[in-house]
Amino acid sequence: MYKHDFEPMQANDIKKMSLIDHLQELRKRLAKAMIALAIGGSVSYFYAEEIVHLITAPAGKLYYMNPAEAFFAYIKASFFAGFLLALPVILYQAWAFIVPALANKERKASVLLVPSSVVLFLAGLGFSYYFVLPAGIKFFMGYATEELQPLFSLGQYLSFVISFLIPFGFIFELPLFILVMAQMGSISSQLLRSKRKIVLVLAFIIGAVISPTPDVLSQTMVALPMLVLYELSILLVKYILRK
Repeated sequence: MYKHDFEPMQANDIKKMSLIDHLQELRKRLAKAMIALAIGGSVSYFYAEEIVHLITAPAGKLYYMNPAEAFFAYIKASFFAGFLLALPVILYQAWAFIVPALANKERKASVLLVPSSVVLFLAGLGFSYYFVLPAGIKFFMGYATEELQPLFSLGQYLSFVISFLIPFGFIFELPLFILVMAQMGSISSQLLRSKRKIVLVLAFIIGAVISPTPDVLSQTMVALPMLVLYELSILLVKYILRK
């Protein structure tokens, strides 16, 4: 038997749980997250046209190449918006699975985790949508000539944008993840400072992987926020957590 969601398990309870218990707890959390996602997607479908218009705004006029493409594009956009609507529930279930391993004092502070996670994730989406994505679209459209004109497919464009926005949301979660790890005693500000060179290299590698264009500017626009967030995390760990 598991305690109710509003009665988090104590650290001693976690220690007594077997591997099967942990897997069952994880399955319960995943099931609730999936239900929230389904509800969010269903609600979002009623506003699918507005959502598609918002996502496709940076590219202008788009086309669909077969009769079913527009329908599935609306489904895809609804699923993406439903994910954002369900994000508080999804993040709560994730933190609720992790947080019980913390001590009582740390667990009380965790009430800030969910709203902080949501704000940071949306900040990442906003940064990529307003700054990085337009630069990528402009780069690709720069190859157009009088003989070669861009003709973006609606379905492929949505897949491109969604797969590009989501990683930025998780990148902006970096300070919160580092703070939790520091609070658990896994890392310290001194350790974080010693890994700066490694993080610098990793930031540009990740930038090269998820950047919409191969140019250095776009990769830098991906890597720079990661480096800034990492430095911010060092300050928070050192001066707020005193570690």
